[in-house]
Amino acid sequence: MQSLNAIARKLVTRGKGILAADESEGTIAKRFAVIGLPVTLETRRDYREMLFRSREAMDKYISGVILTEETLEQNARDGTPFRQLFADSGVIPGIKVDRGAFPMPGSADEKITEGLDGLRQRLKHYADLGAGFAKWRGVIAVTDHAPSRNGIRANAHVLARYATYCQEAGIVPVVEPEVLADGEPGDHSIARCEDITTETLETVFSELRLAGVDLSGMVLKPNMITPGLRSREQISVEDVAQRTVNVLRATVPAAVPGIAFLSGGQSDEEATAHLSAMNQVGPLPWVLTFSYGRALQSSALLTWNGDPANVAAAQAAFTHRARMNALASLGEWRPELDLAA
Repeated sequence: MQSLNAIARKLVTRGKGILAADESEGTIAKRFAVIGLPVTLETRRDYREMLFRSREAMDKYISGVILTEETLEQNARDGTPFRQLFADSGVIPGIKVDRGAFPMPGSADEKITEGLDGLRQRLKHYADLGAGFAKWRGVIAVTDHAPSRNGIRANAHVLARYATYCQEAGIVPVVEPEVLADGEPGDHSIARCEDITTETLETVFSELRLAGVDLSGMVLKPNMITPGLRSREQISVEDVAQRTVNVLRATVPAAVPGIAFLSGGQSDEEATAHLSAMNQVGPLPWVLTFSYGRALQSSALLTWNGDPANVAAAQAAFTHRARMNALASLGEWRPELDLAA
Protein backbone atom coordinates (compact mmCIF):
# COMPACT_ATOMS: atom_id res chain seq x y z
CA MET A 1 0.00 0.00 0.00
CA GLN A 2 1.36 3.40 -0.99
CA SER A 3 2.09 5.90 1.77
CA LEU A 4 0.11 9.12 1.99
CA ASN A 5 3.26 11.03 1.07
CA ALA A 6 3.83 8.88 -2.02
CA ILE A 7 0.26 9.46 -3.23
CA ALA A 8 0.48 13.19 -2.54
CA ARG A 9 3.75 13.46 -4.42
CA LYS A 10 2.31 11.59 -7.39
CA LEU A 11 -0.63 14.02 -7.46
CA VAL A 12 1.81 16.92 -7.75
CA THR A 13 4.18 15.28 -10.22
CA ARG A 14 6.03 18.04 -12.03
CA GLY A 15 4.45 18.69 -15.42
CA LYS A 16 1.08 17.25 -14.40
CA GLY A 17 -2.01 18.49 -12.55
CA ILE A 18 -5.44 17.52 -11.30
CA LEU A 19 -8.65 17.59 -13.36
CA ALA A 20 -11.59 18.73 -11.23
CA ALA A 21 -14.58 16.84 -12.67
CA ASP A 22 -16.69 16.95 -9.51
CA GLU A 23 -19.32 19.45 -10.62
CA SER A 24 -22.61 19.20 -8.76
CA GLU A 25 -25.76 18.64 -10.79
CA GLY A 26 -26.55 22.34 -10.41
CA THR A 27 -23.13 23.44 -11.65
CA ILE A 28 -23.06 21.09 -14.61
CA ALA A 29 -26.61 22.15 -15.48
CA LYS A 30 -25.38 25.74 -15.83
CA ARG A 31 -22.55 24.62 -18.10
CA PHE A 32 -24.79 22.40 -20.22
CA ALA A 33 -27.28 25.26 -20.53
CA VAL A 34 -24.66 27.21 -22.50
CA ILE A 35 -24.79 24.55 -25.24
CA GLY A 36 -28.51 23.81 -24.83
CA LEU A 37 -27.95 20.28 -23.53
CA PRO A 38 -30.33 18.67 -21.03
CA VAL A 39 -28.82 17.28 -17.83
CA THR A 40 -29.38 13.54 -17.56
CA LEU A 41 -27.39 10.60 -16.25
CA GLU A 42 -26.46 9.78 -19.85
CA THR A 43 -25.35 13.27 -20.89
CA ARG A 44 -23.22 13.63 -17.76
CA ARG A 45 -21.66 10.23 -18.45
CA ASP A 46 -21.00 10.95 -22.13
CA TYR A 47 -19.40 14.31 -21.40
CA ARG A 48 -17.09 12.93 -18.75
CA GLU A 49 -16.28 9.88 -20.86
CA MET A 50 -15.16 12.24 -23.63
CA LEU A 51 -12.68 13.81 -21.19
CA PHE A 52 -11.52 10.58 -19.58
CA ARG A 53 -10.88 8.89 -22.96
CA SER A 54 -8.60 11.74 -24.06
CA ARG A 55 -5.60 9.45 -23.79
CA GLU A 56 -2.87 11.94 -24.67
CA ALA A 57 -4.11 14.40 -22.04
CA MET A 58 -4.71 11.76 -19.40
CA ASP A 59 -1.45 9.91 -20.03
CA LYS A 60 0.84 12.94 -20.22
CA TYR A 61 -0.66 15.86 -18.29
CA ILE A 62 -3.18 14.66 -15.68
CA SER A 63 -2.14 13.08 -12.36
CA GLY A 64 -5.54 12.78 -10.69
CA VAL A 65 -9.23 13.38 -11.26
CA ILE A 66 -11.70 14.65 -8.65
CA LEU A 67 -15.00 12.82 -9.07
CA THR A 68 -18.51 12.82 -7.68
CA GLU A 69 -19.92 9.73 -5.99
CA GLU A 70 -21.88 9.06 -9.17
CA THR A 71 -18.79 9.13 -11.38
CA LEU A 72 -16.52 7.09 -9.10
CA GLU A 73 -18.80 4.08 -9.57
CA GLN A 74 -19.88 4.85 -13.14
CA ASN A 75 -19.16 2.93 -16.33
CA ALA A 76 -18.52 4.26 -19.81
CA ARG A 77 -21.12 3.70 -22.53
CA ASP A 78 -19.47 0.37 -23.48
CA GLY A 79 -19.48 -0.85 -19.87
CA THR A 80 -15.84 -0.09 -19.07
CA PRO A 81 -15.58 1.28 -15.52
CA PHE A 82 -14.21 4.80 -15.43
CA ARG A 83 -11.82 3.55 -12.76
CA GLN A 84 -10.30 1.22 -15.37
CA LEU A 85 -9.71 4.14 -17.74
CA PHE A 86 -7.84 5.94 -14.96
CA ALA A 87 -5.77 2.85 -14.16
CA ASP A 88 -4.82 2.52 -17.83
CA SER A 89 -3.46 6.09 -17.79
CA GLY A 90 -1.85 5.91 -14.34
CA VAL A 91 -4.27 8.56 -13.05
CA ILE A 92 -5.33 8.57 -9.38
CA PRO A 93 -9.11 8.76 -8.85
CA GLY A 94 -10.28 11.13 -6.12
CA ILE A 95 -13.64 11.98 -4.61
CA LYS A 96 -15.40 15.13 -3.48
CA VAL A 97 -16.71 14.35 0.00
CA ASP A 98 -18.24 17.57 1.30
CA ARG A 99 -22.00 18.09 1.01
CA GLY A 100 -21.81 21.77 0.09
CA ALA A 101 -21.64 25.13 1.84
CA PHE A 102 -24.64 26.36 3.81
CA PRO A 103 -25.43 29.65 5.62
CA MET A 104 -23.51 29.84 8.87
CA PRO A 105 -25.65 30.51 11.94
CA GLY A 106 -25.17 34.02 13.27
CA SER A 107 -23.77 35.43 10.02
CA ALA A 108 -25.67 36.90 7.09
CA ASP A 109 -22.76 36.68 4.64
CA GLU A 110 -20.78 33.57 5.57
CA LYS A 111 -21.13 29.86 4.91
CA ILE A 112 -19.91 26.69 6.58
CA THR A 113 -19.29 23.48 4.67
CA GLU A 114 -21.16 20.41 5.89
CA GLY A 115 -20.68 16.68 5.47
CA LEU A 116 -18.70 15.39 8.45
CA ASP A 117 -21.56 13.18 9.66
CA GLY A 118 -20.92 9.65 8.39
CA LEU A 119 -17.71 10.71 6.65
CA ARG A 120 -15.57 8.05 8.31
CA GLN A 121 -17.79 5.28 6.90
CA ARG A 122 -18.04 6.91 3.47
CA LEU A 123 -14.26 7.25 3.22
CA LYS A 124 -13.79 3.57 3.93
CA HIS A 125 -16.20 2.80 1.08
CA TYR A 126 -14.39 5.18 -1.27
CA ALA A 127 -11.02 3.66 -0.35
CA ASP A 128 -12.42 0.20 -1.15
CA LEU A 129 -13.43 1.54 -4.57
CA GLY A 130 -9.86 2.72 -5.19
CA ALA A 131 -10.02 6.43 -4.37
CA GLY A 132 -6.55 7.67 -3.50
CA PHE A 133 -7.49 11.18 -2.45
CA ALA A 134 -10.46 13.32 -1.48
CA LYS A 135 -11.42 16.98 -1.63
CA TRP A 136 -13.29 19.30 0.74
CA ARG A 137 -13.98 22.95 -0.12
CA GLY A 138 -14.27 25.62 2.53
CA VAL A 139 -15.79 28.88 1.25
CA ILE A 140 -14.54 32.24 2.54
CA ALA A 141 -16.79 35.07 1.34
CA VAL A 142 -15.50 38.62 0.97
CA THR A 143 -18.09 41.36 1.66
CA ASP A 144 -18.28 44.59 3.65
CA HIS A 145 -18.93 42.44 6.75
CA ALA A 146 -17.10 39.20 5.98
CA PRO A 147 -15.14 37.22 6.61
CA SER A 148 -15.19 37.23 10.38
CA ARG A 149 -12.51 35.55 12.44
CA ASN A 150 -15.15 33.10 13.59
CA GLY A 151 -16.09 32.26 9.99
CA ILE A 152 -12.49 31.64 9.00
CA ARG A 153 -11.77 29.54 12.09
CA ALA A 154 -14.97 27.50 11.76
CA ASN A 155 -14.16 26.52 8.18
CA ALA A 156 -10.51 25.84 9.06
CA HIS A 157 -11.57 23.57 11.92
CA VAL A 158 -13.89 21.59 9.66
CA LEU A 159 -11.14 21.23 7.04
CA ALA A 160 -8.82 19.85 9.70
CA ARG A 161 -11.38 17.32 10.93
CA TYR A 162 -12.02 16.20 7.35
CA ALA A 163 -8.27 15.79 6.79
CA THR A 164 -7.87 13.57 9.86
CA TYR A 165 -10.67 11.28 8.70
CA CYS A 166 -9.08 11.02 5.25
CA GLN A 167 -5.64 10.10 6.55
CA GLU A 168 -7.17 7.56 8.93
CA ALA A 169 -8.71 5.87 5.85
CA GLY A 170 -5.43 5.96 3.90
CA ILE A 171 -6.71 8.72 1.61
CA VAL A 172 -4.80 11.93 0.86
CA PRO A 173 -6.82 15.03 1.77
CA VAL A 174 -6.88 17.89 -0.70
CA VAL A 175 -7.53 20.87 1.58
CA GLU A 176 -9.36 23.66 -0.27
CA PRO A 177 -9.91 26.94 1.58
CA GLU A 178 -11.21 29.25 -1.16
CA VAL A 179 -11.30 33.00 -0.66
CA LEU A 180 -13.96 33.82 -3.23
CA ALA A 181 -13.16 36.14 -6.12
CA ASP A 182 -16.58 35.77 -7.73
CA GLY A 183 -18.86 36.22 -4.72
CA GLU A 184 -21.03 39.26 -4.05
CA PRO A 185 -20.18 42.06 -4.48
CA GLY A 186 -16.85 40.76 -5.83
CA ASP A 187 -15.24 44.19 -6.17
CA HIS A 188 -12.62 43.87 -3.45
CA SER A 189 -8.99 44.87 -4.01
CA ILE A 190 -6.05 42.54 -4.48
CA ALA A 191 -4.67 43.84 -1.16
CA ARG A 192 -7.84 42.69 0.63
CA CYS A 193 -7.61 39.27 -1.00
CA GLU A 194 -3.97 39.08 0.13
CA ASP A 195 -4.81 39.93 3.74
CA ILE A 196 -7.77 37.54 3.97
CA THR A 197 -5.93 34.67 2.26
CA THR A 198 -2.97 35.12 4.62
CA GLU A 199 -5.21 34.95 7.69
CA THR A 200 -7.14 32.01 6.23
CA LEU A 201 -4.07 29.92 5.48
CA GLU A 202 -2.47 30.74 8.85
CA THR A 203 -5.66 29.57 10.57
CA VAL A 204 -6.00 26.45 8.42
CA PHE A 205 -2.47 25.26 9.17
CA SER A 206 -2.89 26.04 12.87
CA GLU A 207 -5.98 23.81 12.93
CA LEU A 208 -4.27 21.09 10.87
CA ARG A 209 -1.40 20.97 13.34
CA LEU A 210 -3.72 20.87 16.35
CA ALA A 211 -5.61 17.97 14.74
CA GLY A 212 -2.39 16.02 14.18
CA VAL A 213 -2.64 15.98 10.38
CA ASP A 214 0.46 14.67 8.60
CA LEU A 215 1.34 17.68 6.44
CA SER A 216 3.54 15.54 4.19
CA GLY A 217 0.49 13.49 3.23
CA MET A 218 -1.82 16.27 2.00
CA VAL A 219 -2.19 18.69 -0.91
CA LEU A 220 -3.28 22.32 -0.54
CA LYS A 221 -5.78 23.73 -3.06
CA PRO A 222 -5.93 27.51 -2.50
CA ASN A 223 -7.00 30.52 -4.50
CA MET A 224 -4.48 32.80 -6.16
CA ILE A 225 -4.11 36.39 -4.92
CA THR A 226 -6.30 38.36 -7.32
CA PRO A 227 -8.80 41.21 -7.08
CA GLY A 228 -12.50 40.37 -7.03
CA LEU A 229 -13.85 39.57 -10.47
CA ARG A 230 -15.81 42.84 -10.54
CA SER A 231 -12.94 44.99 -9.31
CA ARG A 232 -11.66 47.70 -11.65
CA GLU A 233 -8.06 47.24 -10.54
CA GLN A 234 -5.60 46.57 -13.34
CA ILE A 235 -3.12 44.03 -12.01
CA SER A 236 -0.23 42.50 -13.94
CA VAL A 237 0.36 38.78 -14.21
CA GLU A 238 3.68 39.28 -12.43
CA ASP A 239 2.02 41.08 -9.50
CA VAL A 240 -0.50 38.28 -9.01
CA ALA A 241 2.30 35.71 -9.13
CA GLN A 242 4.58 37.55 -6.69
CA ARG A 243 1.84 38.31 -4.17
CA THR A 244 0.62 34.71 -4.28
CA VAL A 245 4.09 33.29 -3.74
CA ASN A 246 4.71 35.78 -0.91
CA VAL A 247 1.56 34.62 0.90
CA LEU A 248 2.46 30.97 0.43
CA ARG A 249 5.99 31.51 1.74
CA ALA A 250 4.57 33.20 4.83
CA THR A 251 1.93 30.57 5.63
CA VAL A 252 2.52 27.13 4.08
CA PRO A 253 4.98 24.76 5.78
CA ALA A 254 7.68 23.22 3.62
CA ALA A 255 6.47 19.76 4.67
CA VAL A 256 3.47 20.10 2.31
CA PRO A 257 4.48 18.32 -0.94
CA GLY A 258 2.54 20.50 -3.32
CA ILE A 259 0.00 23.21 -3.99
CA ALA A 260 -2.63 22.70 -6.71
CA PHE A 261 -4.40 25.97 -7.41
CA LEU A 262 -8.08 26.44 -8.20
CA SER A 263 -8.83 28.84 -11.06
CA GLY A 264 -11.49 30.84 -9.19
CA GLY A 265 -13.40 32.20 -12.16
CA GLN A 266 -10.34 33.29 -14.14
CA SER A 267 -10.29 32.85 -17.91
CA ASP A 268 -8.43 29.84 -19.27
CA GLU A 269 -5.45 31.93 -20.33
CA GLU A 270 -5.32 33.96 -17.10
CA ALA A 271 -5.22 30.82 -14.95
CA THR A 272 -2.42 29.42 -17.11
CA ALA A 273 -0.41 32.65 -17.24
CA HIS A 274 -0.55 33.19 -13.47
CA LEU A 275 0.55 29.62 -12.73
CA SER A 276 3.46 29.86 -15.15
CA ALA A 277 4.61 33.18 -13.70
CA MET A 278 4.57 31.74 -10.17
CA ASN A 279 6.82 28.91 -11.28
CA GLN A 280 9.30 31.49 -12.60
CA VAL A 281 9.60 33.40 -9.30
CA GLY A 282 12.38 31.31 -7.84
CA PRO A 283 13.16 28.17 -5.83
CA LEU A 284 10.18 27.06 -3.76
CA PRO A 285 9.81 24.23 -1.25
CA TRP A 286 6.64 22.86 -2.86
CA VAL A 287 5.48 21.94 -6.35
CA LEU A 288 3.01 24.50 -7.75
CA THR A 289 0.49 23.01 -10.15
CA PHE A 290 -3.19 23.14 -11.12
CA SER A 291 -6.46 21.63 -10.01
CA TYR A 292 -8.78 23.22 -12.55
CA GLY A 293 -12.34 22.43 -13.59
CA ARG A 294 -13.82 25.02 -15.92
CA ALA A 295 -10.37 26.36 -16.90
CA LEU A 296 -9.52 22.92 -18.31
CA GLN A 297 -12.92 21.99 -19.67
CA SER A 298 -14.66 25.05 -21.12
CA SER A 299 -13.20 24.92 -24.63
CA ALA A 300 -13.75 21.17 -24.80
CA LEU A 301 -17.37 21.52 -23.69
CA LEU A 302 -18.13 24.17 -26.31
CA THR A 303 -16.43 22.11 -29.02
CA TRP A 304 -18.24 18.91 -28.02
CA ASN A 305 -21.66 20.61 -27.95
CA GLY A 306 -23.31 17.30 -27.04
CA ASP A 307 -22.63 15.83 -30.50
CA PRO A 308 -20.79 12.47 -30.78
CA ALA A 309 -19.36 13.64 -34.10
CA ASN A 310 -17.41 16.32 -32.23
CA VAL A 311 -15.72 14.06 -29.69
CA ALA A 312 -12.31 13.97 -31.38
CA ALA A 313 -12.20 17.75 -31.80
CA ALA A 314 -13.32 18.25 -28.19
CA GLN A 315 -10.64 15.88 -26.95
CA ALA A 316 -8.06 17.85 -28.93
CA ALA A 317 -9.26 21.06 -27.25
CA PHE A 318 -9.03 19.44 -23.81
CA THR A 319 -5.57 18.06 -24.56
CA HIS A 320 -4.35 21.49 -25.66
CA ARG A 321 -5.59 23.14 -22.45
CA ALA A 322 -4.07 20.36 -20.33
CA ARG A 323 -0.75 20.74 -22.13
CA MET A 324 -0.74 24.51 -21.66
CA ASN A 325 -1.26 24.12 -17.92
CA ALA A 326 1.33 21.35 -17.71
CA LEU A 327 3.83 23.75 -19.28
CA ALA A 328 2.71 26.43 -16.81
CA SER A 329 3.40 24.08 -13.92
CA LEU A 330 7.01 24.00 -15.17
CA GLY A 331 7.16 27.76 -15.75
CA GLU A 332 7.46 27.15 -19.50
CA TRP A 333 4.16 28.48 -20.88
CA ARG A 334 4.26 31.37 -23.32
CA PRO A 335 1.29 33.30 -24.79
CA GLU A 336 2.28 32.48 -28.34
CA LEU A 337 1.79 28.77 -27.62
CA ASP A 338 -1.91 29.46 -26.99
CA LEU A 339 -2.19 31.75 -30.00
CA ALA A 340 -0.71 29.07 -32.24
CA ALA A 341 -3.42 26.56 -31.33
